[in-house]
Amino acid sequence: MLVDKVQEVFNEPGCATNQGKTEKERKKGCTKALKPGAAAGGCAFDGAKIALQPIADAAHLVHGPIACEGNSWDNRGSKSSHSQLYRTGFTTDLSELDVIHGAEKKLFKAIKEIVLKYDPPAVFVYQTCVPALIGDDVEAVCKFAADKLGKPIIPVNAPGFVGSKNLGNKLAGETLLDHVIGTREPEFTTPYDINIIGEYNLAGEFWQVKPLLDRMGVRILSMISGDGKYNEVASAHRAKVNMLVCSQALINVARKMEERYGIPFFEGSFYGVSDMSDTLRNIAMLLVERGAPVELISRTDAIIREEEARAWRRLDPYKERLTGKRVLLFTGGVKSWSMVSALEGAGLEIIGTSVKKSTKEDKDRIKKMKGEEFHMWEDLKPRDIAKMLRESKADIMLSGGRSQFIALKAKVPWLDVNQERHVAFAGYEGIVALVEEIDKTLSNPIWRQVRVPAPWE
Repeated sequence: MLVDKVQEVFNEPGCATNQGKTEKERKKGCTKALKPGAAAGGCAFDGAKIALQPIADAAHLVHGPIACEGNSWDNRGSKSSHSQLYRTGFTTDLSELDVIHGAEKKLFKAIKEIVLKYDPPAVFVYQTCVPALIGDDVEAVCKFAADKLGKPIIPVNAPGFVGSKNLGNKLAGETLLDHVIGTREPEFTTPYDINIIGEYNLAGEFWQVKPLLDRMGVRILSMISGDGKYNEVASAHRAKVNMLVCSQALINVARKMEERYGIPFFEGSFYGVSDMSDTLRNIAMLLVERGAPVELISRTDAIIREEEARAWRRLDPYKERLTGKRVLLFTGGVKSWSMVSALEGAGLEIIGTSVKKSTKEDKDRIKKMKGEEFHMWEDLKPRDIAKMLRESKADIMLSGGRSQFIALKAKVPWLDVNQERHVAFAGYEGIVALVEEIDKTLSNPIWRQVRVPAPWE
């Protein structure tokens, strides 16, 4: 069954990466042979946990050795405005004897203990490599436990060995489609109901967007999955529109919801002034097309005019200091293009951007904005990134934590813009915060000190 599900994900027609492959290449999947000495990315289990753990009021039980839970616990910093149960780590902590005798009874006992002690609306049970290899039937145990305990017990069949983190994201989406979405009806619906898919509320940044949607009169029926609630996700099939924030992760959820429930979706971005405005306009127009009153569009335009003017006023003081500063952008997905427009609006010059995790649509957007000659990199070795920092005379590098030491070794200022960050960059508030962080990083006196030759040099 897992093999069939993995192949189904590989054949996902909405995935731009899959569209570019031959049938033979799709059968090989998304895995890539690692080179000796290279750091491996997250596994499929890690990807599934990242995608689902932000459903905050559910319990997330990892069936496996304790390291699987320890290494995947809360590594994205998703925030919750309600329950904090998702931040409690649950694991069956398998031992050598469990490998010999099997651990299905131990798994049921753990599920029962969680339900009796915490009474969550649902329990997600994550299969990992060890119980998958010894043959524990997690799906059967979950079904038995759900019947006995009267709660949704959701099997997440994405053991690490089946593939990459991104594959795990999509398998998590399949889990929601198979076991959660469409299993409950909302108390009421409105013409303004939307779902947000692929947004994880990192550092609480969606809270900088939600007030704008509230002013428009738009209701968020469910968040999939940042700041999410289980029962809201279960009733997501009654939304009028789906907004997809990260298509690489959960395109299968948006496409299949359109196929099953007739909910149209669009991909948008919350990063940067112009992209934020485009997103709000798209939401308003699609809702009107689906039956919302037409005055929603004029109300949205008024909010956009007010918020854009306010954001530019707040960005103006930084332009004098930042104009002409050169930025090397090493991120991925939607940020590869949305941050380009955001930073240029503040006067910064973008030297190039990585597109390792970007879709074909992401790359097309970059070309449309910057032209065919703009530098885009699929994958670069650390020494090539260091060389590029030197040759391009970059003033700052924006990237994730894994490449920070390349910049620091090259004595170039660095700012974290990926999932480990602690500052929210979404919405009109977020772009101002991003520019403030860049200004503080560039102005830090440490860079003058580290660039002074040592006395013995």
